[in-house]
Amino acid sequence: MSKQSGSLRRYILTRIALAVPMVFILLVLVFVMMRVAPGDPIAASQGGKLSAAELAIRRHAAGFDKPLYEQFWEYLKSVATLNFGTTFSDNLSVREVIIQRGGATLSLSFGALLVATVIGVPVGLVAGRFRDRGIDVTGRLFAIITYAAPAFVLGLLAQLAFGPNGLNLLPTSGQSSLLVGLNVPTTTHILILDAAIAGDWGAVGDIAQHLVLPSVTLGLIIVGVFIRMIRVNVIQTLQGDYVEAARARGIKETSVVTRHAFRNALVPVVTVLGLQVAMLLGGSVLTEKTFNWPGIGQALITYINARDYAAVQGIVTVFALVVVVISMLIDFVNALIDPRVRY
Repeated sequence: MSKQSGSLRRYILTRIALAVPMVFILLVLVFVMMRVAPGDPIAASQGGKLSAAELAIRRHAAGFDKPLYEQFWEYLKSVATLNFGTTFSDNLSVREVIIQRGGATLSLSFGALLVATVIGVPVGLVAGRFRDRGIDVTGRLFAIITYAAPAFVLGLLAQLAFGPNGLNLLPTSGQSSLLVGLNVPTTTHILILDAAIAGDWGAVGDIAQHLVLPSVTLGLIIVGVFIRMIRVNVIQTLQGDYVEAARARGIKETSVVTRHAFRNALVPVVTVLGLQVAMLLGGSVLTEKTFNWPGIGQALITYINARDYAAVQGIVTVFALVVVVISMLIDFVNALIDPRVRY
């Protein structure tokens, strides 16, 4: 085994070991927040329709009459088996809710990340290349505005501009037209992918149109981070000795920027990418509500309003685990790209 491969393996094992206490702390926080929330979850989810005896039966079935340490142990076992129980309000499996709604959130998050990359990378590159010029000032102003603007404000503006009350170019609600969504066979729970697998390209086009506005809205939330990170790193790399050496050898400025400065500027962006997953998941809650997108975020709002703590606990737990796993994967990729990270 080479020294480099050995250091990479040690780094991966160390990173996994460090993730264990972090996951445990997250689970403790989720459990405590659900238990300190005011009100009785069983009574709240049933809207006062059950008698005291029936409430006691439901509380016993849900395990809420057990000591907290027993409830926490049951919660840890549910996380380990990915079996988060049954919702109080509609008697559905929380795991099935996450699976069925997760595809919509996944497609929205992927579309938003694509939008952020397509817009953020070239704008950041150009802004860093032409530092303190008009195009740089415009790019920085755009980054600040998009970063500060709430998701629901951007969503409402997009609906007004491109919806029926504006240019009427794009759908403003739902994941697809009603008949299209009903006719696509469910395979992966990702509607656009299921339509492509079925060979229904008309449905693919319809779903893609519905995906545009929510993806752009959610993508604009994180595009400012991309622009600022790439701009700063392009400026720093353009001042490096190896860039000056490339210029001294007579290499064209375009090649210097794209082949030397740009590649090195992307390394820190990979690190930040993992942190943006949390912003995407948080932003998807408001974006899905604004565009009536049938994802996990909208389901979370519905269950919060219903005071369905079992569903909320399961969904928030999955969100936390997804952020941890993706952060670990980003760290692994970083260690593979930049050997300095391993040490």
